[in-house]
Amino acid sequence: MQMESKVNILLVDDRIENLLALEAILEKLGENLVRATSGEEALRCLLHQDFAVILLDVQMPGIDGFETASLVRNRGRSRHTPIIFLTAFSTSDQMLFKAYALGAVDYLLKPIDPNILTSKVTAFVELFKKTEAVKQQADQLVAVNAELRQSEERFRSLSTCSPVGIFETDTEGRCNYSNPRYQAICGLKAAESQQKRWLECVHPEDRERAIASWAAYIYDGHDYSEEFRFQTVHGNVRWVQVRSSPMLSGQGDLLGYVGTLEDITERKQSEEVRAQMIREQTARQEAEAANQMKDEFLAVLSHELRTPLTSMLGWSKILRSKKLDEKATSRALEAIERNATSQVQLIEDILDVSRIIRGQLRLNIGAVNLVTVTEAALEAVRPLAETKNIQINTTLDNSIGSIYGDSVRLQQVVWNLLTNAIKFTPKGGKVDVNLSVVSGQAKEQKTDKYAQVQVIDTGIGISPEFLPKVFERFRQADSTTTRSHSGLGLGLAIVRHLVELHRGTISAESLGEGQGATFTVKLPLLQNNRKSKETSLSAVAAPLADLKVLVVDNETDTRNLLSFVFAEYGASATAVSSVAEALKVLEELQPDILISDICISQTDNDTLIHQLHSLEQDKGKCIPAIALTASSQEEDRLKVLEAGFKQHLSKPIDPTELISAVVSVLNLPLQVSQAVVSGEF
Repeated sequence: MQMESKVNILLVDDRIENLLALEAILEKLGENLVRATSGEEALRCLLHQDFAVILLDVQMPGIDGFETASLVRNRGRSRHTPIIFLTAFSTSDQMLFKAYALGAVDYLLKPIDPNILTSKVTAFVELFKKTEAVKQQADQLVAVNAELRQSEERFRSLSTCSPVGIFETDTEGRCNYSNPRYQAICGLKAAESQQKRWLECVHPEDRERAIASWAAYIYDGHDYSEEFRFQTVHGNVRWVQVRSSPMLSGQGDLLGYVGTLEDITERKQSEEVRAQMIREQTARQEAEAANQMKDEFLAVLSHELRTPLTSMLGWSKILRSKKLDEKATSRALEAIERNATSQVQLIEDILDVSRIIRGQLRLNIGAVNLVTVTEAALEAVRPLAETKNIQINTTLDNSIGSIYGDSVRLQQVVWNLLTNAIKFTPKGGKVDVNLSVVSGQAKEQKTDKYAQVQVIDTGIGISPEFLPKVFERFRQADSTTTRSHSGLGLGLAIVRHLVELHRGTISAESLGEGQGATFTVKLPLLQNNRKSKETSLSAVAAPLADLKVLVVDNETDTRNLLSFVFAEYGASATAVSSVAEALKVLEELQPDILISDICISQTDNDTLIHQLHSLEQDKGKCIPAIALTASSQEEDRLKVLEAGFKQHLSKPIDPTELISAVVSVLNLPLQVSQAVVSGEF
């Protein structure tokens, strides 16, 4: 505990014995007693010290007590210091009056009673101490007020000049305070900021998220930090980061929330610029990679074309320059034929890829037996497998039924998968081929059954890194591997495209390098089985019975398929290969509906539609037309409809969709339409 400082008491008397007597009386107070033997010496003491009380002798040589008191009162530092006069002489009223006129607080006669003197001095000492304490408290209060004013000014300055918006809300979310930056970000005036919450300034597209996140913050009580778009009343949009923390009392009670709004529009724009740069850089890298892949492909193509040419040209020169025996001649011709066949396959692959890229690869659609297709592909690759002593095991489900597709292209799919498996399987290896019906959801199909073709080999396998890229064009896992097995790396890309054209899926699996690979193709079945189909057809009671249909298509397989489909639903179909033929039979046949492929020239199509209109005017019979096209572009559909066709169907044609379109165009009874749509073909 800090000890209290002593108070000064000034004792003034020209006689030393009187001073000693006063000290003897007052020393028990424990204060600081200061002597002065003259008025001049007393005044010097008052220059540097403050006194609680002055005991002043009246009769002194030189400057007496009254004169000394007068000089004490004239000094600002001692103007209010209490003075007790001490005298052994006059007690007249005149002397008392003069003493009190000079500001004396008391007038004591000698000899002085020690108890009276002690009590009086004690009173003034205590008064001095209390006065000093009050002064000290006043000084402290002044200092605190000054510091508070300085702090308030500093806060006001910081808040006003802050680069971020500052706000304070109560527990209900009402704004109690906001700084100018907050008001500028929200596009509000000072008065408006007290009435409108910041949530109301959030962009309408972000507001629901902002309200939900703020509600979660109010519920959880953790620190808050989110980014939203703000929109002012003038429509200006900026990105803002909102931060907030709970404001608690000393007792931990929630008083409200304090938060900041920071305009991060420039940062967001910079991020978008950076993201755009990254996208452009990625695009450049992808383009460079694509160019590199194409360069590598061209190098491979050059090698693949030159390799068979070497053998072909070499044997040709030998045959021209020498007369070989029958065995050697046969060997030479076989080599030439084998290498020519290899070149033909390379060229076909290149042409297929070109057609795929341009969207011009077309299918000749019909009912396809996958067992027959698979067996044909197996027969084609057996010689290749035998040269490498590779065992081919087959498990084919002969009751699988048919699918809707192009038999040539589907055979190409199986052939490619088989040649790929044989190519990458070492001598003495094994390839399994499985064909079965599997339950599940086929791509873009409503059926729950599809045909599954699996080709499983014991070859070099596929690394996990390359597996996702195995069906990409111009991609090869390793140039040295590809070169050792020959090929352009186009086969699997062609296979994938052909499978997808048939609305199927293809996937590849491998446990890794050296552990073989499995390729799985899934194709939607045309029908579950013949029996269920016949039941379905009889149930709808030939919904297109007695309907006459004119089919125009230059593809024989397509004409046959459409004729078969309409016959199955009870209609009579006449199929021709050109508009000229259609015009010849049109007036005589007077069909109920026309189904025409529009790959025929525009002039022929216009002529056909014009003839239909003429027939309608002459006979009073409306003959609607449905267009079939390999294009699925919206602009092509609009052109077809503008030309006068009622509907537009993209190839490959789904028989169910075709029959539904006919029912819709002819406005057949609802029960018939439902029966057709629900049936399976």
